[in-house]
Amino acid sequence: MKTLVMVVEDDRGLREQLVQILATASDMECVGAFASGESALTHISKKQPDVVLMDIRLPGMSGIECVSEIRKFAPAMQIIMVTIYEDSERIFRALKAGANGYLVKSSPPDQLLEAIRDAYKGGAPMSSHIARKVIQHFHMIGPSLKEADNLSPREREVLDLLSLGFIYKEIGAKLNIGSETVRTYVKNICQKMHVRSRLEAVAKHRSAS
Repeated sequence: MKTLVMVVEDDRGLREQLVQILATASDMECVGAFASGESALTHISKKQPDVVLMDIRLPGMSGIECVSEIRKFAPAMQIIMVTIYEDSERIFRALKAGANGYLVKSSPPDQLLEAIRDAYKGGAPMSSHIARKVIQHFHMIGPSLKEADNLSPREREVLDLLSLGFIYKEIGAKLNIGSETVRTYVKNICQKMHVRSRLEAVAKHRSAS
């Protein structure tokens, strides 16, 4: 079964390049490539992609605004930001909107394809220097012991395994629970830690360790 991928990128050359890269992967299928967030939203429910590659700077609706709209009707859809921007403000706005990963456009094709596979399996792919920015941000904020204390023992187990890089299916197998139950725990963890994504939760957890 192929992973269905949608591309949202306003630069025609890059959009076509991303489609060509996807065509080289036997386990993926591009189900649409759009130049704006508005046009993507009109097709996303029909196409039902597993993973969306989203640019931040789009004409009209921004990529971050598009992520927020997608999250209203497809909370489980995996969205990876693919952008030239590496500043902390855009990174965190994208993550808080609900993005699952963040890659720079200079990432090589094989890294992009692996990021898609990772996101599809429940991971949170990030370019290494972007991940450092995320962790540095939470180091600056400092740990919140009160938030950590609010987690139940099972939620702590799930968070620890997420921090070690395990995906939902693997966490479920280790704890003898279903993947959807793991998703529920992650949702509760995010609410208690006052973050919008599992990636933020992991970064905050690591900064407190």
